[in-house]
Amino acid sequence: MNSIERPQRYLIRTHIITKNDLIDDIIKHYILPFADSEDIVIFSESIIAILQGRAIPEDEIEIGLLAKFLWKRVRKVSYGIGLRSPATMQCAINEAGSFRIFIASVIGGITRFFGRKGDFYRVAGKDAAMIDAAHTSPVPPFDKYVIMGPKDPHKIANNLKNKYNLRFAIMDVNDIGGSWAVGYSEGINKSWIEDFMKDNPMGQEDQLTPICIIKAGKYGKDEIKQIP
Repeated sequence: MNSIERPQRYLIRTHIITKNDLIDDIIKHYILPFADSEDIVIFSESIIAILQGRAIPEDEIEIGLLAKFLWKRVRKVSYGIGLRSPATMQCAINEAGSFRIFIASVIGGITRFFGRKGDFYRVAGKDAAMIDAAHTSPVPPFDKYVIMGPKDPHKIANNLKNKYNLRFAIMDVNDIGGSWAVGYSEGINKSWIEDFMKDNPMGQEDQLTPICIIKAGKYGKDEIKQIP
């Protein structure tokens, strides 16, 4: 990229993507007509998870005794649900295992008492941290789904880079300043891209813009492109 020009973000509006879609079809329809070889393509982590079949109807999740015990002990926050629901806690247990989640809860509870935050997720792992609760998405039918984190995001990003000669990143970004490149291909600076995307231009509401193309100054401002 030209270091003099500030890269610009070109947002892509899509249809409601489901597990029945194919990532190659999405790339060919929504990305290739607009992307150049120097560009970086950002996918939201939830879209990759949905394509992998990792969005689960909340009413199909069988809640075990440990999840019923632990979810009420998750600290309430003003910006979301996280694991403070039986369904998301059960999904975290399914991902990380009962023992790891129990130990994470014990350690997190102890260190939180002394004013330290975040140890639960440090122990539980990134798969637990990426789980999105039902009722946090405003887009049907996923307002009634728990969405897990994507599996093997680094591998996916590098495979797509090799196939399409574009750089790819899979990101978990929110409206409260959280910006996390959970997977990215070779040639991407993790710290830079997390800082560049931390204002969450793709949004968390019903924008339907789960793809962002970062371009080197070709567009004068952030845009939303409606694809026919």
